Amino acid sequence: MADLLGSILNSMTKPPTVGDKQKEQLKKQKEVLEKKHLEEKKKLNSFRRKVEDDINSFIQDPTRHKYKLEPMDKVCRSIVHDIVEVAGLAAFSFGTDELDRYVYVFKKEFAPSDDELAAYRKGEEWDPEKAKAAKLAASNRVEDEKPAEFTPNSNYKEKYEKLIGKTSAKEAARITVPNKQFGFVPSENKRDQRSIEQAMADIKAKKKLKLSKLEAED
Repeated sequence: MADLLGSILNSMTKPPTVGDKQKEQLKKQKEVLEKKHLEEKKKLNSFRRKVEDDINSFIQDPTRHKYKLEPMDKVCRSIVHDIVEVAGLAAFSFGTDELDRYVYVFKKEFAPSDDELAAYRKGEEWDPEKAKAAKLAASNRVEDEKPAEFTPNSNYKEKYEKLIGKTSAKEAARITVPNKQFGFVPSENKRDQRSIEQAMADIKAKKKLKLSKLEAED
């Protein structure tokens, strides 16, 4: 049995072994990738130091309120946003990704308005005076488009004078005074002149008399 199993295993094709030449090629590829990774890391570190210096100069200059950086890829923009957040500034990205997308940095006390951000998103330069004039023109257009107040061709009071008279309903209104004696019946007109107490006493007496009769009958 053992000899049979051994013969079967020996007859099976063994997996191919990696030759020395292939090992050398794999080693070189690994070295190239590691070298490329180190160069990329070094490049990003250099970029970070440059951005930190530029942002620091921007902060120290009181005459500068915003700082527009050159278009860059997503990785570099993430580094810029990280530096800006640590510095306590505000940053926004504009433009088309992988084409001309860039970062605009603002000092917090000079943060952009919604109109300014909208202009940058459209790829336009922000002009406060131009935006103010455009808003004023839009407001004037709205005023011009408002419907005019309706003025009747004739006075309806004159047309229906025979029906409503010469005074309007409001002018012709009279102050009505309610009758304070409404629902009030003078005591002399009442049929029953008894007081409430006397009436209650009479009712009790009648009930008592009725009960006495019923007991006598039983």
